[in-house]
Amino acid sequence: MNDYQLGAVESRFADIIWENEPLSSAELVKRSEQALSWKKSTTYTVLKRLCEKGIFRNEKGTVTSLISKDELCSLQSEKFIDDTFGGSLPAFLAAFTSRKKLTAGEVEELRKMVENFEEE
Repeated sequence: MNDYQLGAVESRFADIIWENEPLSSAELVKRSEQALSWKKSTTYTVLKRLCEKGIFRNEKGTVTSLISKDELCSLQSEKFIDDTFGGSLPAFLAAFTSRKKLTAGEVEELRKMVENFEEE
């Protein structure tokens, strides 16, 4: 599995791309300077790293995503559950709910998700 973990600043940078794509690399440099106070070299270094991770593509000066923000969150969640709970969603939910009780709405939402899954 690819390393899709992002630090806080990388996440903010990725948001700039997702919110504005497709965008030129020059526009990305400008937005990164405004939002993150980055120099051009920092923008290109981080962009290259995220392209190597398979999250974005910089082709002919146009930056686009290879995976959506939602897909990235799903991949990160799966990796966390795999690494921490041996891939067991029930073990994760048990740990999660031992400290934070679910609301009635959340329980109902989970029931619907399970029912939809069973129907498929």
